[in-house]
Amino acid sequence: MDIALTACQIWLIIALIAFIIEIFSNTFVFLCFCLGCVCSAIAACFADSITIQLVVFAISTIISFFTVRPLMNKYAFKRSDHTKINVEALDNAEGYVTETIDNALHTGRVMVYGDDWKAVAETDEIIEKGTNITVVKVDSNILIVKPIK
Repeated sequence: MDIALTACQIWLIIALIAFIIEIFSNTFVFLCFCLGCVCSAIAACFADSITIQLVVFAISTIISFFTVRPLMNKYAFKRSDHTKINVEALDNAEGYVTETIDNALHTGRVMVYGDDWKAVAETDEIIEKGTNITVVKVDSNILIVKPIK
């Protein structure tokens, strides 16, 4: 029993593989390859030339990359909550001083969201231990803070 696959079937198998990869990656890049393979499978039904099939694959993949992918990104991620995470979450965060902040002496530590950070004052004022602060900016691993008045 000899099983021979046609070009159409091969393109559809590749499309299925690309679709499965897309399920796990959610970047919509492999979806474009999947659509290109489907278009090539259709072309393979009408033309035996591998050159025509590859040209159809390339053109349809490029077109879907610049049309379908942006639409899918816009539709799929429009409901994301845009929650700030990591360093972005520290902007305007509140905390308190655990070690007096004195820019001249290069001292100062604050507690923000339960984490201890090196801190400097936004101005050259001294901020005493126990003072509530707001994070103005994050500079590498140092927080620039101001006291809450």
